[in-house]
Formats: sequence, structure tokens, C-alpha cells
Amino acid sequence: MTPRPAYRIETPRLVMRCYDPADAPMVLGAVTESLEHLRAWMPWAMDEPTTVEQKAELLRSFRAKFDTDQDYAYPIFTADETRQVGSTGLHTRQGEGVLEIGYWIVPDLQGRGLVTEAAGALVRVGFEAMGARWIEIRCDPRNTRSHAVAARLGFTHDATLRRRDLTPGGAPRDTMVWSLFADEYPASPAAGIEVRAYDLLRRRIF
Repeated sequence: MTPRPAYRIETPRLVMRCYDPADAPMVLGAVTESLEHLRAWMPWAMDEPTTVEQKAELLRSFRAKFDTDQDYAYPIFTADETRQVGSTGLHTRQGEGVLEIGYWIVPDLQGRGLVTEAAGALVRVGFEAMGARWIEIRCDPRNTRSHAVAARLGFTHDATLRRRDLTPGGAPRDTMVWSLFADEYPASPAAGIEVRAYDLLRRRIF
């Protein structure tokens, strides 16, 4: 199949789409209100908050990578797109045919299943639109919310890699690796997520 990246993804409660530099104020707001949580897990959060101009430049780079099929970062918006409530992505850093999903959500909306809804939508896009051979979720073993999402979507815990990564503070940390293969996907909970996905020309993918 010819991979068709989804430029817009809609679920019952959320919208995810490629970044636009004009999203910078909403991105800055979502990151700033989530800093205490993000700094526990995300090394990039140690350099926050930035200015809105710096955010706009960062979003330009995200969009450039998206358009050139290098990496696919998605903001997570409310269904009416008036608020950014998190971020996710289909990342290509694990090699050809493999996509890695990462995610975070603002503190006041944790525990409502929104991350599972967003990540499940990306699982569908990864397999049904992008033709992934398998999809991974990697996280710190102490981040129980993160690996609970992987389990709910039908991923298998393959291994915990010892001291392969660093905490935001620079200390060695372990990394859990969860995976879902293409032949396992149809029977997974992720396959039942309600999703509408659209390509670059806003044509319906599924």
C-alpha cells in the first residue's frame, strides 16, 4: 500500500492534525500549565517555558518534518479546536516500517481516557493508512499512566531495557518497550476506536 499520512484525525472527543505555526499561543499555554507533570518525564520540558515566537519556530520545524515524511507530530485539541489539551505523534525514530507513539495530556484532563482515545486513533492511522509493520510505545516504568494506556490498547510488554535512557535530570533510567504487530492489530482494542482520518487534500482515508 502507498502510505497516506493523516493530516487530520477526528475522534468523538478530540481533533488531532498537523501543526500550524499559528498554533503557538495554544501550544505554549498547554505546555505551561503542564510543566510540573512534564518535567518529571520529558527532557525537553526542562527548557520550558519558551516564548511564543520560539514556539512558532518549533512548530515550523514540526510541520516541515511532517510534510517531508520524516516525523508526524500532532497536537491534541478539544473537538471544537478551541483548546490544546496535549500532544502525541507517530515517530519514525525506531526504523523503517516501525512507528512509535508518544503522548501527554494536561493535568486537569488526566484520568478521562483521552490519551487512550488519542493513542488508539494513531494506532489505527499507523496500521491502516501508514502500513506500519509494528507500533511501539516506550516509557519510564514509573510512569504508570503511560504504560496503562499501552496495555489498554492491546500492546504487549516486550522488555524493560535497563539504563538505556536518561531522566530529565540526567540520571540513568530504564525504558519499557511495548509493541503491537500488524497481524495482532485487528483483534486489539485499538481497532475498535472510532476515528475519521483525512489526507493532505482533506479526502477521507477511513
